[in-house]
Amino acid sequence: MKKKLFAFVLLLFAGMMYFVFYHKQNTKIFSPKEADAVILIDTKKLTRQYVYSLVGHPSLWFGSKKKNTISFRKSGVKIPDFLQVFHLKNSKVSNWYSVFELEDRKTFLSFLKQQKFTDLGNQMFRKDQVFIKILGKNCIFGTSDIDFDRVNVQLSNNSQVNLFDADTLVTNGLGSIILNTKKGSHNLSVELRHDEIEIRNQSDSYDPSPAISKLLKTDSFLETELDAENIKNFSSFFDKTFADSSSINQMKASVHLEEVNDTIITYSYDDNFNEVEKKTFQKIIQPNYIIDFQSLNPEKTELYFQNKKWINAQKQFTAIPFQPNLIIQKSKGFEIKSTRKPIQQSFNLNENYIFVKNNPLLLSFLKKSSSKEKKMISDIDYIFYGNRDQDYYLKVQFKKDDLPLILRW
Repeated sequence: MKKKLFAFVLLLFAGMMYFVFYHKQNTKIFSPKEADAVILIDTKKLTRQYVYSLVGHPSLWFGSKKKNTISFRKSGVKIPDFLQVFHLKNSKVSNWYSVFELEDRKTFLSFLKQQKFTDLGNQMFRKDQVFIKILGKNCIFGTSDIDFDRVNVQLSNNSQVNLFDADTLVTNGLGSIILNTKKGSHNLSVELRHDEIEIRNQSDSYDPSPAISKLLKTDSFLETELDAENIKNFSSFFDKTFADSSSINQMKASVHLEEVNDTIITYSYDDNFNEVEKKTFQKIIQPNYIIDFQSLNPEKTELYFQNKKWINAQKQFTAIPFQPNLIIQKSKGFEIKSTRKPIQQSFNLNENYIFVKNNPLLLSFLKKSSSKEKKMISDIDYIFYGNRDQDYYLKVQFKKDDLPLILRW
């Protein structure tokens, strides 16, 4: 009898574990046809990874929790098996959206009040850079409210949505990023490890480790080499005509950061109305940089810069806000370098990459950020983007810590 009871309890427990951590009710995802980028996160895998990590860190089991607080999981929204975050074509690069089904409106409004969201009226709420709009049985989350109506129209019209099976897209990793371009669609896997986030193609033909190893030996804050295709892809976020109009087909840049003393001169008057000069000093972060542009047509590039009024009478490139600098025309393009403390270009890797290494001086730019945001940014060690042919790779490496990323902050 006891054996049967034990077997029944064990079977019940296994069934419960399966439904909590593995069973998926709906893997079909409706995505706006105008979405040019879609991020999918397998919430079941995320839950499993969180629980497994938590089991290995008993010190966090009995963490303090405020009474009567509502967690997002119990906030009145339905947590889907696959969380979808998307970006719409021709929208700002910083504008991202997600839609949740509303199960308990009253609880959700209490959750928003608890989290100190401001009620903007017309079912719109905001906290910092997070906007929420309630529309019937759904609520739209976004980093902006500009495209809320556009998102609603897209998802409420069957002819303006794409239907796909998320389970076939999210295979190896925790999630996927689907990029829809004119040349086709790219599916990148997302891996969350102990101290890094890795995004890459399913193919393993591209190995970025040799390039990263070399770049880590530099003192640079930023190192980059990009070809015409990558320049066009990145510049299109800000100016869709830049790549074609400027004829720039290759770019290489090195940037170092330095803390310098800045003198501020102000004038006032004494009791006798004599003008008095007052000098004060403050420390600022100044980049020292060198940028090489190679062009298919240097004359066309120069004309483009002049039409944009980016070159002044002192031969300074004013599109870069950090002055002074000097732009020099060469046989195949232009060189722009800061003149306060000139630096030299580092080695050529002949690869497409962007490498950003964290620097303690960056924290001075984050004075208005919350302590949590500062902690997250300061925990980053470096960011690397690489591309070779049809292989794309992005790695965010965090500093070593006993806690895995999923349990930090």
